[in-house]
Amino acid sequence: MTPDGPIGPIGPGLGEGLPGDGRRPRRAAAPPQYVLTEDTPVYVISVAAELSGLHPQTLRQYDRLGLVCPDRTAGRGRRYSARDIQQLREVQRLSQDEGINLAGIKRIIELENQVTALQSRIAELADSLEGAATALQQREAAVHASYRRDLVPYQPPTPQSSALVVWRPKR
Repeated sequence: MTPDGPIGPIGPGLGEGLPGDGRRPRRAAAPPQYVLTEDTPVYVISVAAELSGLHPQTLRQYDRLGLVCPDRTAGRGRRYSARDIQQLREVQRLSQDEGINLAGIKRIIELENQVTALQSRIAELADSLEGAATALQQREAAVHASYRRDLVPYQPPTPQSSALVVWRPKR
């Protein structure tokens, strides 16, 4: 018995069996069906208000104005993601610290979204260009590989004669 428990620091039933302990290794758990990301809508409006430091009515107002638009459930309830919470905090900062009105904040958010979309498009085009350049190099290499590599004897140039030939048509 170890100080961590009867099986060790892992705990009972977790991990793989120890060599020689008579247990078969456990199968790895199935991958989760649903992966949480920062865009996953999980927070109800009360939790989002608590996390952002704003009143729930303020969040509703921001949604009506189109500043922060959370996803909706089937029953039309708002669900905020971690990215939405971050955007709520940014709206609050711009409004309170920078003194920007809500219309200005909405325009800033629109422009930032446009910049992000354009940067994404540039990355897509760069990848496409890189793929086209690689394909061109492969085609060029295939053409060069198709050249015949027969030996051609080298013949040094013959000295040029300095004779002058005059041609006269026959009459």
